[in-house]
Amino acid sequence: MKKVRFIYNPYSGENIILHELDNVFKLHQEKGYQIVPYRIQKDKDISEAFDIVDESYEYILVAGGDGTVDSVVNAMMDRELNIPIAILPVGTANDFGTFLNIPQDITEACEQILSTEPTPVDIGRINNKYFVNVASTGLFTDVSQKTDVNLKNTIGKLAYYLKGLEEIPNFRKLKVKLKSKELEYDGEMYLILVFNGQTAGSFKLATRADLTDGYLDVIMIKAVAIREILPLFIKILKGEHLDSDKVIYFKTDDILIESNEDILTDIDGEKGPDFPLHIQCIKGGIKVLGIK
Repeated sequence: MKKVRFIYNPYSGENIILHELDNVFKLHQEKGYQIVPYRIQKDKDISEAFDIVDESYEYILVAGGDGTVDSVVNAMMDRELNIPIAILPVGTANDFGTFLNIPQDITEACEQILSTEPTPVDIGRINNKYFVNVASTGLFTDVSQKTDVNLKNTIGKLAYYLKGLEEIPNFRKLKVKLKSKELEYDGEMYLILVFNGQTAGSFKLATRADLTDGYLDVIMIKAVAIREILPLFIKILKGEHLDSDKVIYFKTDDILIESNEDILTDIDGEKGPDFPLHIQCIKGGIKVLGIK
């Protein structure tokens, strides 16, 4: 019987996966797969989930949000483990799973995963770490890190928005330098997002992103006057922001970001590395099941 390493985060979202475990086992057994589960624990390094993974395993099945998927991919890359992954998007933030068009219904997601072949997709590398959806820095980018897990599990994405409102008094211009072969910038900004996926906090921002083109989509919100922020936000809601003169947008496979500001970085909802940030696209870096 073919084996699948099933890594699930019991803390993700509203603990949905805990009510679906038997269903996941059943659907895989019906297709001739043996599920070998691993329950993520807060005090354990997720890398140990791969101690038993060898050539007898067909793929890695991950149940969680973007942060969980990010942790799994980083552990796999560190071990140079080149087998497909599949995602059950059950977290508070499932931006990467949404971009892959993976259903949030567990039965539908498993059926889609089990009926497809692996597809190579790009991932990002930021210094010595990897990300699947987005790396960011600037205002509001550490909201996910500051949001209480219990609050996220209780009210979902609304918890992020409430925490974001708390950050408004800290609104300020930030000095930054960008350098890539496509563009160089030395000036002020509010926010930089480097996308492999399309969405952040359910906002579809990188509308022209492509997971197989070998490029990352860079979006920088310039430090505009306060009165210009609301019109820009309306453009974002309409999907018209990439052509705005208040936004710098371009694609690249290699960029350096420098800043002396006291700001954090974020990768897929988790704390990112310190500046300077060397960000690259790894074309076809992972193979994913479930893409139609």
